[in-house]
Amino acid sequence: MPKNEEQIRQFAEAIHITEEELCNRIDEQAELNPMMGFRGDHLCVAYPEIAVMQAKAIILAAIEVQKELNLSIEPEIIVPFVIDVKEFKFVKAIIKHTCDEEIKKAAISMNYHIGTMIEIPRAAILADEIGAEAEFFSFGTNDLTQMTMGLSKDDASNFLPHYYKNNIFEDDPFQTVDVKGVGRMIQLASELGRSTNPALHLGVCGETAGDPKSIEF
Repeated sequence: MPKNEEQIRQFAEAIHITEEELCNRIDEQAELNPMMGFRGDHLCVAYPEIAVMQAKAIILAAIEVQKELNLSIEPEIIVPFVIDVKEFKFVKAIIKHTCDEEIKKAAISMNYHIGTMIEIPRAAILADEIGAEAEFFSFGTNDLTQMTMGLSKDDASNFLPHYYKNNIFEDDPFQTVDVKGVGRMIQLASELGRSTNPALHLGVCGETAGDPKSIEF
């Protein structure tokens, strides 16, 4: 988002609105706690054009690669920060319409997959409903850990040493998955998701994706 007057002037000119309108939009997006608020697919519900833009960028890139290299490309498009199946279906429909339209224009055959990031406890608890609509889950362990444990990843270094010193934690929960808590949430979501979609593919992202102990779990 533009930070100074010159950036605001240039950006307003580029998107064909007045500087006053742009400043008002900036003020409307102000948040007290951005990490818990207006991001991920929440943004796409309020501004569907964002989902259109992002889906179009992904599918056009895939089409270009498929044509240039003569490869069969199957993009996997993740809808992040989902909290409800109706929300996921809303954004999924936008993505599907956009992708189908661009594939038709390109006159090619291409499969693509739409899944979601499980990073909010409510999504894990409702994974059977979401799994019925998603082709895959990617567990966003950074946010899932933050929201399940009530710990801020950005501030963890201030207090985690005390947890190690007092033998409360053995590992940094943002580096190695907390099997007893966050891990149970992942297991629950996996089982629920596959109860309605046996073909559901599971993946992981976040810091723990590079940790052998976490991946073994």
